[in-house]
Amino acid sequence: MYQLTKNLIVLTLSGVMVFTIASCEQKAAEQTETEEKEVVVEIEKPEYFSLRPEVEKAYGYSHAVRIGNNIKVSGAVSMDDQGNPTAVGDLEQQMKNCYADLEKILKHFGCTFDDVVVENIFTTNMPLFLEKAGYRNEIYTNHFPTGSWVGVKELAIPEFLVEIELEVHKSE
Repeated sequence: MYQLTKNLIVLTLSGVMVFTIASCEQKAAEQTETEEKEVVVEIEKPEYFSLRPEVEKAYGYSHAVRIGNNIKVSGAVSMDDQGNPTAVGDLEQQMKNCYADLEKILKHFGCTFDDVVVENIFTTNMPLFLEKAGYRNEIYTNHFPTGSWVGVKELAIPEFLVEIELEVHKSE
């Protein structure tokens, strides 16, 4: 009888310990789940930037938008503040004009060309662009971004020979 009582007590204590451990594990899981549910996700509002507000409104686009640390920049073309093409027929000067506008946009957001992670270039004359592409070494002095170079039949206005768009990541 004593052995039976002893075994019953051990069995009962074992059951209590298993129940207690399981209960603690469940409580810990519930607490973790509660903590995970309480994580607040900050929603970043887009910040829009217009380099030439009247031109952009007339054509229906924003030159750049920033969401958090990421900035998307619409294709820059060689134009004046009224939207007229500049450096007509001169692809290299059009490239320089594009990069000058892109630099203004980057500065607005506190960035430089070192923050550019993607650069896509569209041109109506790929062989000439390839001859002039070395100019980019003056723009990207530390590293080149990823990107694509695409030959196209035409751009928005026939006098545009090149268009350059960027994606930027600004580290904190």
